[in-house]
Amino acid sequence: MVYDIVINNGSIVDGTGDSAYLSDLAIKNGKITKIEAGISDKATIVIDAKGLVITPGFIDIHSHSDSNIPISNKLESMITQGITTAVVGQCGSSLAPISDETFDLFKKEVDMWSPPGVEVDLSWRSFEDYLTELEKGKCSMNVVPVVGFGAIRLAGGPGYEDRPPTSEEIVKMQSYVDEALQAGAFGMSTGLIYSPQVYAKTEEVIELARIVAKYDKIYFSHIRDEGAKLVEAVEEFIRIVEESGCKRGQIAHHKASGIANWGLSKKTLQIIREANQRGLDITCDQYPYNRSMTSLITILPPWVHVGGIDSILERLSDVKVREKIKNEMEEGLTDHENFAKHQGFEKIFIASVKTEKWLEIEGKSIAEITKIHKLKDDYETLFSLILDEKGEVWITIESMGEEDIKRIMTSEYSMIATDGSGVSPEGPLSHGKPHPRFYGTFPRVLGKFVREEKWLTLEEAIWKMTGFPAKKLELDERGLIKGNYWADIVIFNPETIKNEATYEEPHRFSKGIEYVIVNGKIAVEKGEQQEVLEGKILRK
Repeated sequence: MVYDIVINNGSIVDGTGDSAYLSDLAIKNGKITKIEAGISDKATIVIDAKGLVITPGFIDIHSHSDSNIPISNKLESMITQGITTAVVGQCGSSLAPISDETFDLFKKEVDMWSPPGVEVDLSWRSFEDYLTELEKGKCSMNVVPVVGFGAIRLAGGPGYEDRPPTSEEIVKMQSYVDEALQAGAFGMSTGLIYSPQVYAKTEEVIELARIVAKYDKIYFSHIRDEGAKLVEAVEEFIRIVEESGCKRGQIAHHKASGIANWGLSKKTLQIIREANQRGLDITCDQYPYNRSMTSLITILPPWVHVGGIDSILERLSDVKVREKIKNEMEEGLTDHENFAKHQGFEKIFIASVKTEKWLEIEGKSIAEITKIHKLKDDYETLFSLILDEKGEVWITIESMGEEDIKRIMTSEYSMIATDGSGVSPEGPLSHGKPHPRFYGTFPRVLGKFVREEKWLTLEEAIWKMTGFPAKKLELDERGLIKGNYWADIVIFNPETIKNEATYEEPHRFSKGIEYVIVNGKIAVEKGEQQEVLEGKILRK
């Protein structure tokens, strides 16, 4: 037999958590065909992996790359760090379903995610049509779709109204979940910190999660609070999983946010352990940085968001309303994760803006910007930025402590995820200063926390990046180096792998990733991305 690719002399870490071993590996027709020492058969391509590690392709179980696939399907920052499969539609934000009645509101949401001057074609309406449209195109990596509760509430429920849904709206929203899961979505996600999802009571989410249970799929969630009410938010998450009957749940980017809340991960991991002991399947994921990233408008109290972005801007145009917001946030009177009070404006940094007026302040904190522009106070800076940029501002927030990061990373329940999107140093996706996790999440774990800090063994880390998420997602024939599995493979140098992206210079590729193979085709060769788009849309 003439193989498509033979990889010689590598150290295989197969994704099971078992010890590494030396072997050769052969690929034919997109699949791993042979794993044994001394493969001498002919091959179209031979890769000498001496001194290198061969692993399954990394599975990013929490990604937002769906927002950028319609803009650029190369997803450079993802594929070059070894990601061959990404779960998209997270935090309740998916690109389907769409209702004609609320199309304009949905489009405004999408415009907020999109780079300046870019308009995403939203020609589909159902989740099935959305996936079919994705399949017509190509992508550098495999895509695992999840349907977002935010899109569902906007399409069939109360939308941006702060009220419970009617019984008719519940049925309509359930039908949207049902259609998406039948189309192949792996589950439903929520982002209960974000409008309009923040207005949903626990019972509303449970009613939709019952449909997730019907298909034995996964409930993913950016929980309602990651700060002072973290424990209550984790308990709510588990209640949703348990009472809906869906049993399987994934907590997104688990963290303890804000110095006053450092250490709460001890309690949350204990709650997760107890839930698993009761027969649930509760896990979480994490990115290995001490800053989070979100939109600037998330800082505002939930009542300000009622009606959507146009209503936010209208309210902020009123001086009296701005004073009310400032007073509530300073006094801690609002029932939301109050980043301004708990972290402080000196810990909130501008990641990207869209106008020339504020371009020079990208990367600076709001407190710094107040001084630079000689504004009255940080709230004036906050309101001016939102109004001038029409709400389209992204921020990073320094909020996590190292002990919690370590405790969560080394927990038996955690996986690795970027919570990022595929971006590029060039073109429309090069704007702003995105979180360095977009480029460096997986190499940072392998370089800093495996090689340098020794928090994890190499085998433990690869399990969290490959076999564990594949098992959670019940992916067919992916996530392991195993015969007849799809050839999604990463080859890297364990001595040099390192993230290069920083908050100041985020558009920098990581070092040490030598090859990335997707469905048997070389997507990254000697560190350089190739013109190869072999990813598949994976339907459950």
